[in-house]
Amino acid sequence: MPPTHLTSTHLTPAKPDAVAPVEAVAPLMRGITVLQRLTDAGGTSSLSALEKATGLARSTVDRIAATLARMGYVRLDGRDAVLTPRLMELGNAYLAALRLPRLLDGRADALADELDESVSLAVGDRDGIRFIHQATRRRAMSLSFRIGDLLPAERTAPGPLFATQWTDEDWTRWRERRAADPEDHGFPAVPPREHPTGDEEFEERTREAEARGWALDDQLIEPGLVAVSVPVRDRGGRIACVVSVVSHTSRHTADSLRDTLLPRLRATVRAMERDLRDAPAQQPAAPSAPAGLATWTGASKHELGREFIESLARGLTVITAFGEGRAELTLTEVAQATGLARATARRALITLEHLGQVAAHGRTFTLTPRVLALGFPPLSRTTLPQIAAPHLAELADRLHDSASLAVLAGDEIQYTARVATSRIMSVNITVGTRFPAYATSLGRVMLSDLTEAERGPLLTGLHALTPHTVTDPGALTATLDHVREAGYALVDGELEEGLRSIAVPVRDRTGRVVAAVNVAMHSSRRTVEQCLGEVLPELTTTAGRIEGDLRMAGRFARVPVA
Repeated sequence: MPPTHLTSTHLTPAKPDAVAPVEAVAPLMRGITVLQRLTDAGGTSSLSALEKATGLARSTVDRIAATLARMGYVRLDGRDAVLTPRLMELGNAYLAALRLPRLLDGRADALADELDESVSLAVGDRDGIRFIHQATRRRAMSLSFRIGDLLPAERTAPGPLFATQWTDEDWTRWRERRAADPEDHGFPAVPPREHPTGDEEFEERTREAEARGWALDDQLIEPGLVAVSVPVRDRGGRIACVVSVVSHTSRHTADSLRDTLLPRLRATVRAMERDLRDAPAQQPAAPSAPAGLATWTGASKHELGREFIESLARGLTVITAFGEGRAELTLTEVAQATGLARATARRALITLEHLGQVAAHGRTFTLTPRVLALGFPPLSRTTLPQIAAPHLAELADRLHDSASLAVLAGDEIQYTARVATSRIMSVNITVGTRFPAYATSLGRVMLSDLTEAERGPLLTGLHALTPHTVTDPGALTATLDHVREAGYALVDGELEEGLRSIAVPVRDRTGRVVAAVNVAMHSSRRTVEQCLGEVLPELTTTAGRIEGDLRMAGRFARVPVA
């Protein structure tokens, strides 16, 4: 049978039988449980389903959801709670502090390109493994593992490698977990085990991995999936992470994967280990000014009353005190980074340590891989259209006009997200529709970001779609230069008579324009001056919000733009 629902007195502590410390913050424990259940549900769940999944009272679930929504971690959509990219700041804090993705992901991506197979980086998480980077191949049969997914060690190739470093206590915990959950219902990322095996099999695989220095997964997770793994060791000889090449049996057997790809995998691991050795020591980041958290939570409490759980908001923010250059922090440093009182920060750290998100090392604290369980797996597969959709809906609701997102596809634009308004006379465009880029506001915004060499071939052979369409390459080049300088494009009747639209760019973390958003209407709806005065500010704000979510989601995960 699956594990029973968690209650407020048993909220997945680091040690399953551990009793919560007296100083633990119960609202923080409950809030983390709600986030974990939302994660297990794929990022979306009704509030009534969360009530059942957590065993919490409905009023408690409602208050937690309202608090998470205030923090920007959850969006309330009718009766559903939906995780938002802003929540990824918690997992980003762990990955930034770890540094491994930033130091090694380039090598992993290059290996995936070279072998034309999926490559992953994983770290040990108690008696499981958790992915910290994925370089996947886009095929009809592709792997569904995500950054942050937790897998049982015994059903993976990295597992026996990590197990070579387990203590007697680790082995005891593993055996207890296996006995309590023989079908692996506690691991939502993998299918339930149909034929449980004895402990001896994994123990033997661990001995073999220690002797060989590599390990195989021959369809342990599910039929057809095979993988070979090699550990990456740090300067002290400990396993920092494990690199895996993953395929399926229509391309490789486990033996051919080992014989054909293991040598190239080992060469990449040697290069990764050199990178770790040569990387400069992590310098402590300069202390940042307190975030004003106490002031913000106080104001939120004043506005929302009992619906806002101040201790939950403050406790989650403690996680964001960590990051690159802040991998290990003392209590004082956490309090300084968050602006919280020492006593408040201490209780939050005690709670997070009990739940396994934080580990204590004498006077310092570090984040653990378990932080990734707070929303990262489903959010790591978020696409740009998914990010944009709720923002476009809000924009359309405010302006009562259709709003769209599009990307550049050669010399055309392709609509990838759209929210239409209900009008007798409206702009009738669907997702997937393509138009010539040169005659649209969306296209001109994206064309304006291209270099002259990139843009040139796209501005030849132009034809007029209406009497107003600009087709002269010189005139269009001058228009695009103005668009780039102004930061927006307004097109009036050039694609279709009577159609007026205004667009602004959407930029990624590097500042490159990857998409554009626009508002389109019949010319009788608003004058050009009204478009600039009323629509453009709202459009710019919306693009900024989309960019903020895109930067958060794209820090350690790839965000497909279409």
